[in-house]
Parts: sequence; C-alpha cells; structure tokens
Amino acid sequence: MKDIKCCVVVVGAGPAGMAAAISAKKNGAEKVIIIERENRTGGILKQCIHAGFGLQYFGEELTGPEYAEKFSVLANETGIEFMLNTTALEIKDKTLVCVNTEGIVNIHFGALVLAMGCRERTRANLVIPGSRPAGIYSAGTAQKLINIFGHKVGKEVVILGSGDIGMIMARRLSLGGAKVKAVVEIMPYLAGLVRNKAQCLDDFGIPLMLSHTVVDIIGVDRVEAVTIAPVDENRQPIMEKAETISCDTLLLSVGLIPENELTRSADVALSGITKGAIVNQYKQTDKPYIFACGNVLHVNDLVDHVSHESEDAGKYAALYAAGKLESADELAVEPGDGVRYVCPQKMACVDDNVDLYFRTAAPGRNTTLTISDDSGVLVTKKLIRTTPGTIEKLTIPADKAKNAIGKIVVKAEHKEA
Repeated sequence: MKDIKCCVVVVGAGPAGMAAAISAKKNGAEKVIIIERENRTGGILKQCIHAGFGLQYFGEELTGPEYAEKFSVLANETGIEFMLNTTALEIKDKTLVCVNTEGIVNIHFGALVLAMGCRERTRANLVIPGSRPAGIYSAGTAQKLINIFGHKVGKEVVILGSGDIGMIMARRLSLGGAKVKAVVEIMPYLAGLVRNKAQCLDDFGIPLMLSHTVVDIIGVDRVEAVTIAPVDENRQPIMEKAETISCDTLLLSVGLIPENELTRSADVALSGITKGAIVNQYKQTDKPYIFACGNVLHVNDLVDHVSHESEDAGKYAALYAAGKLESADELAVEPGDGVRYVCPQKMACVDDNVDLYFRTAAPGRNTTLTISDDSGVLVTKKLIRTTPGTIEKLTIPADKAKNAIGKIVVKAEHKEA
C-alpha cells in the first residue's frame, strides 16, 4: 500500500480533467495529480478524428486528438503529475483510494475534482424487442472500432437517435463506403446540433426520420433488418404504419449517462435530471471538498464549453484546498417553463458574476430567456432560435448575484414553435 499527499487530485485525463488540473495549478495549488485509468491522456477525444473542436477555446479548428494534445502539452508544461493505468475505486473522506500495478494507492488531498466523463446508453437501457444478433453497436463503440482499431462495422446501417455522435458516425460510415439507410429519432425534433445535421446528414443525402423509433430487430447470426414505426404524441409506436428496412448494422445514439459510480461512493447528492452532481457556481458539490466538471456533471454540446467550465472547478478546488474559498448563503436555481435543466443548481450569493448553463425543453423561435428571483427579472436575453441540442448560457452580474433573494428561476418563452 502506498500513500501520497497532494493539494488537488483530479479523476480523469480527458479535456475536463486536464483543464481543471491546469487551472488548479495556475491558481496556487502546489501539487496537482491527475488519475487516469487508461494508458494515455485525451479521454473520448482520442477517437474523435473529425474536425470542429477548439473554435471557441483556441480560435482554430482542430480534430479531437489535436485538441487533447494541446491540453496534454499545457498540463506537462504547467507541472501536472499524471498517474496513468490507475483506477479510482472510492472516496473516503479526504482520501481517494486507487489501484494500479503497484497495488492500492491512497491519495490524501485538500480538494478533489471529478472529471470522469460519461458513457452511452445501450440497448439494455432502451429495452428494444427482437433477437440478439451481431451488428448492434453504440455509436461511440463503433467510432472507436473504426477510428482507433481500423475495423469495419457494417455495410448497410440504420442509426437510432439523432445525437451528435450518431450523426457524426453517419458521415464517417458514408466516407468509409457504407450506406446509411436512415437516422431515426423518437422525438419530433433533432437531439444534436443543427450544424451536425447539415454537415453529416444533409450533405450526404441521409434521411432523418423524426417521430419514429425502432420497434424490432430482425436477424439470427447478424442483423438482417429493423422495423421502424412512427410514434404518437405520447411517443407510443403506431404499429399499423410500421415498415421494415434491410440493414446489417444498427447503431444506437440514444443519449449519454455521467460516469457517477465514484461520485456515489462519496454519497454526493445527484440531480434527477442531469444524473450528475448538484453543484454551485464553483462546481462544488454538497461535500465541500469535492468538485465536479465536464460531462460527469452534465452532458455538454461542445468540448470548448467543457474546458471553460472545468477551469472554474480547478480554480475553486485550489482555493478551497488553500482555505481561501469564500462561503456564502446559497439559493436554489431551478428550471422554469420551457427549460429542461439548469447547471449549477445552487448559487452562492457573492460579489462575482455567475454563469448559468441550461437546455431548453423544446425547439422554438423568437425566444425570450429570463432569469428571475423573488424580486423580479434579473437577466433577459432574446434569441432568434433555440433548440434542446444546444446549451444556452446567461450570466447574472455580480451586483445582482450578491443581492438576489428567494429562488432563482430560468425560463424560456417561444413566440413560434
């Protein structure tokens, strides 16, 4: 058994973890360690070989591996210590219990940042009926098999779900010579970014079937076809209108789930909507020495947003470890009409700007976004268009954040659906 002491320990060497660690170091944390279960840094970005990353953060268009490499270089230059091939097992008070080839390692910390990312929902989560042949993959698994290991996953493909990974894989498969028959989405609107629909579906002539779902998988040794049916307003299949599409592969792009097993080991309070930790604007959980950021907190649309949010987590973790994080009364932050969720879910009333990130519940045009407390409207903003696939941000100015009273509510009002 080995014991290590540090100011801040970060779990996860993806874009969130590295941004948090760098920020912690820059904000005074003397010793910062990143724990990573894989043998190299980068997280999910290692398999995201398409361009489109870094436009906001670095001001240039990068592939996923290029974006990750920039942070890896910065982390090494900043003096971050990496423990690769090391798995975090549980959190006991201010000790992170890990295991690697040396055996059990206890890391005693001043503050801890959770940055484990997320995983995909599977067929088991969806309970799709039918046989269990080969040829059924989550979109991210297919991405890894193709981009990392160089395997082909199929020739004729149907994709269930219009999430960003699914649409990106529709393009990747098309470029690799496969025929993507359709992208099927149970909701009446797109789940991912509009730009991905344009670049990954429209540019390749791939049909998007909204308000449809897969109701049966046909095949014995290998997928031979899937049955698709439209759904009613309650998302129940209309079986008399079902149709069969021949294919040898079904990809599932049906949402992401934060990797919160470690979070639960510390008995951190979780949100029933995001499935991530409940935090304040410091990204601080109800266990004051534990912070959370990136997709383990809430699933983001852009990695640039992940990096910016994670910098906050690292900064305030460093301040907490040094005994310099200001405490204050906290107000609840809740989604109101037209908003699915808001992060953070609590706000400490301090003299500083507070950024609130949220998703609207449905797409709309001529949208008015508002933040209110018990005294009235604090912030308002008008947008031409909003969609659940895009995270919105509103900032409460420092003077209003410090003097806010009651409950903070975020609303979205659409003049056009």
